[in-house]
Amino acid sequence: MSVVPLPIDQRAAELREQLANAQHEYYVLDRPALSDAEYDRLFRELQAIEQAHPTLRTEDSPTLRVGAPVQSAFQTHRHLVRMLSLDNAFDDAELLAFEQSIERVVGASVHKSGYTVELKIDGAAIALTYRDGVLVTGTTRGDGTEGEDVTVNIRTIRGVPLRLLGDGHPPLMEIRGEVYMPFAGFEAMNEARVAAGEPVFVNPRNAAAGALRQLDPSITAQRPLRFFGYAAVLPDGNAPVRSQWDLLEQLTAWGIPVAPHRERCHTMADVSVWAHTVEHQTRAQLGFAIDGGVVKVNDMSLQDELGVRNDRTPRWAIARKFAPDMAVTKLIRIDVSVGRTGVLTPFAVLEPVDVGGATVTYASLHNADQIAKKDLRDGDRVQVVRAGDVIPYVLGPVPEKRDGSEQPWTMPPRCPRCDSPTHRYGDDVATYCPNVACPGRQLEGLVHFSSKDALDIDGLSYARIQQFLQAGFITDFADLFDLSVAQLVSLERFGTKSAENLVASIAAAKQQPLSRLLFGLGIRHVGAQAAQLLAKQFGSMDAIIASTPEQLGAVRGIGDIIAASVRSYFDDPTSRALVERLRERSVRFDEPNAVQADGPLTGATVVLTGSLPSLSRTDAAALVEAAGGRVTSGVSKKTTFVVAGEEAGSKLEKAVELGIEVIDEAELIRRTGR
Repeated sequence: MSVVPLPIDQRAAELREQLANAQHEYYVLDRPALSDAEYDRLFRELQAIEQAHPTLRTEDSPTLRVGAPVQSAFQTHRHLVRMLSLDNAFDDAELLAFEQSIERVVGASVHKSGYTVELKIDGAAIALTYRDGVLVTGTTRGDGTEGEDVTVNIRTIRGVPLRLLGDGHPPLMEIRGEVYMPFAGFEAMNEARVAAGEPVFVNPRNAAAGALRQLDPSITAQRPLRFFGYAAVLPDGNAPVRSQWDLLEQLTAWGIPVAPHRERCHTMADVSVWAHTVEHQTRAQLGFAIDGGVVKVNDMSLQDELGVRNDRTPRWAIARKFAPDMAVTKLIRIDVSVGRTGVLTPFAVLEPVDVGGATVTYASLHNADQIAKKDLRDGDRVQVVRAGDVIPYVLGPVPEKRDGSEQPWTMPPRCPRCDSPTHRYGDDVATYCPNVACPGRQLEGLVHFSSKDALDIDGLSYARIQQFLQAGFITDFADLFDLSVAQLVSLERFGTKSAENLVASIAAAKQQPLSRLLFGLGIRHVGAQAAQLLAKQFGSMDAIIASTPEQLGAVRGIGDIIAASVRSYFDDPTSRALVERLRERSVRFDEPNAVQADGPLTGATVVLTGSLPSLSRTDAAALVEAAGGRVTSGVSKKTTFVVAGEEAGSKLEKAVELGIEVIDEAELIRRTGR
């Protein structure tokens, strides 16, 4: 019996629900039920429907998480209710004083209510406005009364639901919480920045806050941001439930991620036990940064009775701050590791020291400039912290403890793994081993090649790749596609079924689009976004190989540095030989939905202004770019034409003043051949 396809509007609604449920399962419940490949397939189907039928795109569509116009500046947004700050308690005595201050107002009622205790996330505070359960605004804390409207960036954070689960939501509500960056994502991002010759972020909190204020939301979308909610208020200042514990449960039911390790405590003694446990045990095991805990009177009616002090700090809540973890130890020497792109990354070999309950022996030093800036020397006594309480970080030397035996350090002139002369390119902060066949680049390069954002080879772990290298089965990317079941079953921890599954996963990876392959090659400065831009513009590997630096640099978002790096990679005989070996193994060398090289708008520069009748700004820009044109934000003499809708404003006036052609949406659709 044949299946009758759903009407297009029903199919779009079904896809939105499936994708929203998948994101909730992955980012909130931590139990994904949909494979990455299936999620991508459904996502692309919804994108195609919305591109063909723009009126079907809703405010809660998952496609809004990617692709929004670059902002020129952020507008301010007034919070429904003022966002408050917390007073601090640094020990048990100050917690007891906090409780006594509560008792002076509400008496023994607080003992019946008890307290709710939560982790204090070290991130960036935001407020999310939901209207009838749909996200309409995302705002930074600002001065507590007004913040910056960063909605387009908030939408890129996968853990923030665009539509709340369930029904019966308040007509208007503001949910508050913290945007943070997990340690694993932070470290991976910094490693990528070092490889690209960019400055590193000092800590996850600064990185998260900076990501929220990017004018280009596509940059925010690439940052590994997550979100935890902890409060909700209505326009009248009340909460939608009667206790803080019930509020956290309600947030969870609505699909809002809530931090783990929260507890109900009946007494302040219970609060103290919880705080000590989190500070000295739990903290070291978390995958994200905290700087304390938050203690709140559980009963909302008591919170109202206690009120606010000086219009800024609540009397019913306090932050139990934790002491920073730091120790002094000896920097035995500075060594260097070689990464997948050939970057030489210095790291500190330390005399083992306990820092906050964990033994620290090594710490990354990022690059030679950082070492010189801190004046670190072999043999120094140094201050060591665990950034965010987990990542070992050398603050700097203790100069007064020097005895004259300490030795200044410089980056080695030859690669410690292959003895090739090292090189530093222009103003790049990183030093490189230029040998693409360097053994030091093999392992990390292969791990990157098979990673989620590259060829996404399921089951090919770091340990597996090490195993294959040690067995001599592989030396480069192309060798992966020659692995056989017979080879794998000869290794430890491999059965026939697991070997067959991995070989099948590797074979399936051949069909990944060109953009993923380009990223996986590990070309210096070419991240996931640059790879997508190049693949979309040129369409095939051969077109990129044949391109000139000028043609590469002309791609919007690429520029001269990336263009030179790409050209250098494909001019290298070893790299070209590897690419040809991948071709021989039938790895995909083309990109679906690439820009038309001879499209109707090739060479055109287009400005969009005002509200178009049926196309969103993102959809209109996609039409222009797919037809070979380029969208810019400002009108100039180089502008080919302006697409104007309602309330077009100053851009339309400038176009008329300069004699630039002005067209409407219907004419744009005709010219793009849609």
